Amino acid sequence: MDPKRNARPGGAGGPGAPGPHPQTPLPGARWPGSSAPGTAGGGLGARRPAPAAPPIPALLDQLGRDIRQLQVDFERFFNGALPFPPEELRNRVQAQLRQFRNLNLTAAVDNFRLADLEARYNTYNELFNRRVRDLEEGRRVAAARPAAPATSPYDVHRGILVAGSVEPAAAEALYQALARSEAPKFDLDSFRTYLERQAVAIRTRTGCDQVQFRLADEDGKLKLKARPVGETAG
Repeated sequence: MDPKRNARPGGAGGPGAPGPHPQTPLPGARWPGSSAPGTAGGGLGARRPAPAAPPIPALLDQLGRDIRQLQVDFERFFNGALPFPPEELRNRVQAQLRQFRNLNLTAAVDNFRLADLEARYNTYNELFNRRVRDLEEGRRVAAARPAAPATSPYDVHRGILVAGSVEPAAAEALYQALARSEAPKFDLDSFRTYLERQAVAIRTRTGCDQVQFRLADEDGKLKLKARPVGETAG
């Protein structure tokens, strides 16, 4: 038997036989410093480039975005827009902070940003926990339940008498009633100054003791009316 005729190209022990190819585990995209499991399977199809770990500044950017979103979601929860508090997002933020604590950050700017983000989260978290306890115990934040407005002693339709300066409560009663009819053109202080000038002008012109201001309904809109009351010059 001729060994040259029976030799097969690429056969075992032949010149074209490939050598063994040990498979090397490839890490996936992970936090810097974390271990990666080995890659199962063999062959060229299993050899893919390992995704690079995100740089520290990018991870800090993501942490900052998550903390801001957590604040927004908690406010939505307290305002009734979300049925449950965003615990999943809070747990994710806490996990990111734990991972950062296990890293050896060499850049001073990264350490500064991490300390700032962690302090911001701790402040928000303490506030969130306190407000959640208030809700669970039946207490509400003061702003959630504004006090009922006190009943005004002034009847703006029957009239308000002004003898000297205009009382702040009287001016406010007229101002609020007018504001419900149409958008005011000036603020409350300017409106009170206007009333006092009108009262002085009417008393000077007529010699009356008092001036009555009232609101009258004309064509579906409230109008401010003023008239002299008491003795007038003859």
